[in-house]
Amino acid sequence: MQRIPLILSIPVLFGILIWLTFFWKPAPDPELCDLTPALAAAPRGGDFTLESHLGPIALEDFRDRVVLLYFGYTWCPDICPTSLGLTSLALEALKPEELARVQSLFVSVDPERDNLERLKAYAEYFHEKILGITGSTEAIAEVAQLYGAAYRKIEQASATGYVVDHSAETYLINPRGELVEILPHGTQPELIVALIRKHLD
Repeated sequence: MQRIPLILSIPVLFGILIWLTFFWKPAPDPELCDLTPALAAAPRGGDFTLESHLGPIALEDFRDRVVLLYFGYTWCPDICPTSLGLTSLALEALKPEELARVQSLFVSVDPERDNLERLKAYAEYFHEKILGITGSTEAIAEVAQLYGAAYRKIEQASATGYVVDHSAETYLINPRGELVEILPHGTQPELIVALIRKHLD
């Protein structure tokens, strides 16, 4: 059996390394695939109406404001508190006249447990300008599809009975009702403030 000379094997190994670096991608985790919305195009956003402790709330009610839209639920152990905490810090950093032109909406994807009074207390704990809203399972699904949000209920043997896995982006909507920014989880307050001011102007 003839051995491939070492000098000939080097280009082969180099080619494999290049392929692994630039072209190979690991197979997606099937547990996460169905949490990612199957979208043919970027989320388009759009008007909707859901329920709050104040009554029906429509996105068009805030046509003169920048809206920060977030999907989560009050039993969320970590992701929602982190996101709402960062939003709260951003809201606190705004000038009073700027804050008057901003509204944050927290859409609960867990209507089974998140009644309107619970949503009110939870949202206002973070900031008075955060309004908790929800609706029927069908209504929530329609709004989530508009914005490219995803979520799924996972049963578990615990005191809460189940958790809801959900995407964690914040959707920034300009005063004309247009979706203009999608902020990833963990976006810092300074950047949120800058983007709010950009679209207020």
